[in-house]
Amino acid sequence: MSKSKDLQGEGNYDAAREFDQAEEKFVKSGKVEQAARDAEPKNPKEKEEIERAEEEARRHAKDEDAQLKKPKGGKP
Repeated sequence: MSKSKDLQGEGNYDAAREFDQAEEKFVKSGKVEQAARDAEPKNPKEKEEIERAEEEARRHAKDEDAQLKKPKGGKP
């Protein structure tokens, strides 16, 4: 039985490797801080929409990540 090089079973290792390389290149580019600022909500309405969507996603999640319940100081 011959396997297609595109079909990789549980995951596409080539795509994962390409993503990892692109991510590393982006991090090393020094553009992360600017990208984070650019991704911030542009106004209060947009911020509210994002928060509402996040809350809806949490309601649909099977188990909430315990890290999300920690206070911002990092201690439980």
